Amino acid sequence: MDVSLTLWALTILGLSALIAVDFLIGRKPHDVSIKEAGIWTGVWICLAALFGLGLLLFGDSGASGEFFAGFITEKSLSVDNLFVFVLIMAKFAVPSHLQQRVLLIGVLIALVLRAIFIAAGAAIIASFSWVFFIFGAFLIYTAWKLIQEARSDDEDEEFEENRLLKTIERRFGVSDRYEGTKLFIRRNGKRVLTPLMVVMLAIGTTDVLFALDSIPAIFGLTQDPYIVFTANAFALMGLRQLYFLIGGLLRRLVHLSYGLSVILGFIGVKLVLHALHETGVHVPEISIPVSLAVICGVLIITTITSLIASKKQAERDAAAKAESDDRTNIGA
Repeated sequence: MDVSLTLWALTILGLSALIAVDFLIGRKPHDVSIKEAGIWTGVWICLAALFGLGLLLFGDSGASGEFFAGFITEKSLSVDNLFVFVLIMAKFAVPSHLQQRVLLIGVLIALVLRAIFIAAGAAIIASFSWVFFIFGAFLIYTAWKLIQEARSDDEDEEFEENRLLKTIERRFGVSDRYEGTKLFIRRNGKRVLTPLMVVMLAIGTTDVLFALDSIPAIFGLTQDPYIVFTANAFALMGLRQLYFLIGGLLRRLVHLSYGLSVILGFIGVKLVLHALHETGVHVPEISIPVSLAVICGVLIITTITSLIASKKQAERDAAAKAESDDRTNIGA
């Protein structure tokens, strides 16, 4: 898809305007209700759908299909990020009324860092087509690691600060309590970070680690930097509302890691086939409609099986609790 500098500028301005509106609406710290989160989640999904339809009307069907495949993939991978966001919020004991501000700024940091990743990835792909072999192998390896992590069933997982975050905390210092929405305060004549600033940096920089698999994944669906960027932008910008909407549902998506591993493995194979095709080897290539069908199908099946498994586990837990209470009553 041929994208002019004017279109790039208009797109970035449009996204910036949407972010500004989102910020102004949520500028006052408050507890986000399920209703508010649901409305704004729907708004962001509708905006993404309208953008995809715009590509279909003013661009071409291929670009539109690539955008929707990329958006759905990035959105599903972003849901997995929410598990880590929950851990971060718990570790830093973020007050509920400040969580929406943390996520807004954290996601903005992630979006800027991802834009840098996308630009670097596009430049590498344009110069070295063999990088598709590396991307494909990395995604297949990541898929296998996801399966291993899902099978380990580690219930005591905790968030550990990355080296960059620890360095920043040592360099600037951190206050011992939250100061409303302030990011810096003066303490003994020295400017130090507040815990709010630290947790925002934690959200933003941690997302970079997730970008290591999500960026190669979307490049496996499209090599158009414009579509890669916009799909990431729309997926990330609705992440804050999604956090509050499905926060309680996350623990019930017990098969999500398996579904994501299948998607990443599938895209990894697609990348390897594309790399072989680029080198002159006659192999079948997987089309975008097939990719979109596989991604949607896996997510639907994973969600259904997760909810069924969670329901059965809840019933077993309830039965075990009832049996334990009966034994206690008899013993008394």
